[in-house]
Amino acid sequence: MPSTAVLAWHQYRLERRMFWRNPSAAFFNFVLPLLFLFLIGAIVSGDQDQLDVIVPGIAGMSVLSTTFSALAMNLTFLREQGVLKRMRGTPLPSGAYLSALAANAVTNAAIQVVIVVVAGRVFFGTGWPEDYLELVVFVAAGVACLAALGVAYSHLIPNFDSAPAFVNVVFLPVIFVSGVFFDAENAPAFLRDIGRALPLTHVIDGLSGALVTGASLADNAGSLGVIALWGIGGAVLAVRGFSWEARRG
Repeated sequence: MPSTAVLAWHQYRLERRMFWRNPSAAFFNFVLPLLFLFLIGAIVSGDQDQLDVIVPGIAGMSVLSTTFSALAMNLTFLREQGVLKRMRGTPLPSGAYLSALAANAVTNAAIQVVIVVVAGRVFFGTGWPEDYLELVVFVAAGVACLAALGVAYSHLIPNFDSAPAFVNVVFLPVIFVSGVFFDAENAPAFLRDIGRALPLTHVIDGLSGALVTGASLADNAGSLGVIALWGIGGAVLAVRGFSWEARRG
């Protein structure tokens, strides 16, 4: 019997093939963030300060869409369609299957961040990352935190038909108050306070330090702490509320 790691690798390869065969998933994960980048980048072209805000902001939004949004909707679909229940009854270890799903989301996030960084350098003059280690650390921390929150949030979604509404009612407000499209420090105080309480703002702060400002990991240690707290809370809720079976009778 192959090891769990080998089985997880084979399942991961299958997940990658299924992902690319789903045009709507590819659009939401890759094309939509780039559309935002190029449309807003075109509007503020010539204002390098604004471009330096937008590129790390879109990179942070990409992490959110490929982890939180994608996992919340995908797990709801798999649960309500009975896929999780059937997978539970196969010889494939549960850990291997869930690891493959998580690795698929991590891959999408990494690819999207690389695309955004390269697009920012080529088209908007943001330069190459100032600190590659910080970039990797904050992408990894953001992925872990937002993925855990996405799994936890999927427990609240009653069925797949309502999943887009449930996800967007969180996704859209969060990207606006977290400073994806503007400098959050210039927002009204109450919006700024809300944004500072959310993990995406701190992911963007870390990405901005790595890509633009040169602020070090030590300078952004507080942001890592906030991301870690959200991630731990999300992981606890994700595990406690996880169900392999559909909620429908």
